[in-house]
Amino acid sequence: MQTSATSPDSTTIRYAVDRAAGNEIILITWFHQTDRNILKLHPRGDRNRPLTGVFATRSPDRPNPLGLHRVTVLEIVGDRLRVEPIEAIDDTAIVDIKAVLSKSVDS
Repeated sequence: MQTSATSPDSTTIRYAVDRAAGNEIILITWFHQTDRNILKLHPRGDRNRPLTGVFATRSPDRPNPLGLHRVTVLEIVGDRLRVEPIEAIDDTAIVDIKAVLSKSVDS
């Protein structure tokens, strides 16, 4: 899936991202349609799987509905940032954009 994010100002997105097409970034999103009261669920809705705590799954339903997505920048055009792959639905807000640090920096 591909998606794009809109910034209020194209200069802001250009300076904030400072990345070229092909580079990786981390997007932090707000899962706006989640159920924050669910603490356990059947993974992928499969009732044959045991109830599992939401933090041990990839479910968007969780007390803190933040999504973390490591994506590749496809292009930046004006105030649009096009990336892939991302697991998000239309109108999902992007809360923050982070650089992917080299392994030596992250360690």
